[in-house]
Amino acid sequence: MFQLNPVLAGDTTTIGSLGLCSVLLMRDTRYPWLILVPAIPGLVEIGDLDRDDRIRLMDETDTVAKALSRLFTPDKINIGALGNIVRQLHVHIVARNQGDPAWPGPVWGHSAAEDYSTTALNTRVAEMRETLNMSSAAPAN
Repeated sequence: MFQLNPVLAGDTTTIGSLGLCSVLLMRDTRYPWLILVPAIPGLVEIGDLDRDDRIRLMDETDTVAKALSRLFTPDKINIGALGNIVRQLHVHIVARNQGDPAWPGPVWGHSAAEDYSTTALNTRVAEMRETLNMSSAAPAN
């Protein structure tokens, strides 16, 4: 049975599901940052997915990247599946802009996250659900 890694669960809020992947919002107001987690137990590497699910992961990654681009008009979209700390397969999709706190370096490990206020979190989740055409009934944590 699929279970979200506790570190990911603690750092994120659930937006919903695109089919293969759960869509999570990284709770750091400095960066528009979503994480996709294929809802299949035991995955560590993208190569652990069968061919059809690898294609679905890439399609869902593209969907999220385009949504972030529409909402935030970033200078660059960063996409990465690191897994050095959290081994559960997950893909970071981050909208970056020149002048953001970590620019031009990576956001991972740059500095402590700055969490959303309750109002800002609810607003960000709602705008992402709308942009991704997800039901507002999708669970949030």
